[in-house]
Amino acid sequence: MTDSATPAMDVETFRKIAHDIETEVGRVMVAQNDLVRMVLICVLANGHALIEGVPGLGKTRLVRTLADVLDVRFSRIQFTPDLMPADITGTNILVEDERGRRSFNFQHGPVFANFVLADEINRATPKTQAALLEAMQDRTVTIASTQHQLPNPFFVLATQNPLEMEGTYPLPEAQLDRFMFKLIVPYPSATELAEILQRTTSAYEQQVQTVADGQRISAMTHLAAQTPVAKHLMDYVVRLTLATHPESPMAPQSVRDYVQVGVSPRGGQSIIVGARIRALMENRLNVAMEDIQDVARHALRHRLLLNFNALADRVTADAILDRLLAELPESAMVPA
Repeated sequence: MTDSATPAMDVETFRKIAHDIETEVGRVMVAQNDLVRMVLICVLANGHALIEGVPGLGKTRLVRTLADVLDVRFSRIQFTPDLMPADITGTNILVEDERGRRSFNFQHGPVFANFVLADEINRATPKTQAALLEAMQDRTVTIASTQHQLPNPFFVLATQNPLEMEGTYPLPEAQLDRFMFKLIVPYPSATELAEILQRTTSAYEQQVQTVADGQRISAMTHLAAQTPVAKHLMDYVVRLTLATHPESPMAPQSVRDYVQVGVSPRGGQSIIVGARIRALMENRLNVAMEDIQDVARHALRHRLLLNFNALADRVTADAILDRLLAELPESAMVPA
């Protein structure tokens, strides 16, 4: 993949490529259309996605299939309790040339790829998890005071098991905030489970075709950034973000009762960027309210820090967001 100038792209081409990607991934994934779309939105937004679900629901298979559909360099990191930061970023190694002279050379780690699968990320210790922070935020890796640039585009798609399972560590809040979306993988219905068993136990393995490369993904990202958002929709996202803070006068009682810390500005940014891409996928030239509300839960659920009362009453972030989205007026004045 080259780093040449980003080619121009129109809305119809954007919609067709996005549709083709979803179709190809759907050949392998059963009844996960919403999950596939949200992961694709993260990729097109040049963001990162955290995918949570119990083992066996196809999280890793989804990411691998998407990597096959996109012609980009793919790397997988299997997170384990004994994984060290250098196993992710790489390290300097001592080498000797033909004249016997010794010097340090940087050995690139698996993070130096366009598409990085961080598999079962919460099985590694917090120190190792934090090794991804700089890479996810700045697209660089610093080793021994030397900064190394990661390839462009660069995406991290991480999978994790629910925290109540044995052998898992909670992700640091700072790292959670770097993920554009947190996506929950639902358990399949009886009909879907039957289709999964049929596909995965037969001799025939479904093959997918490559649809787009790094240049096209960059062009789609560039086009999405130009999609207009009306002022009243931008104001709605501002009010939604502020309403997650318990100290805000805009916060409903449920937020004041159960939320310790509200979402960061990155939450609002993720909503706007995701809504722009969804609008183009739906063949619209501007963002609608349904685009914002469709991506809001995925952008905010992992950024809400709940208090002890929420844990005691078994109140989830999704339940708080569902109520907030239902009660928040679509049109109102934004306080100064």
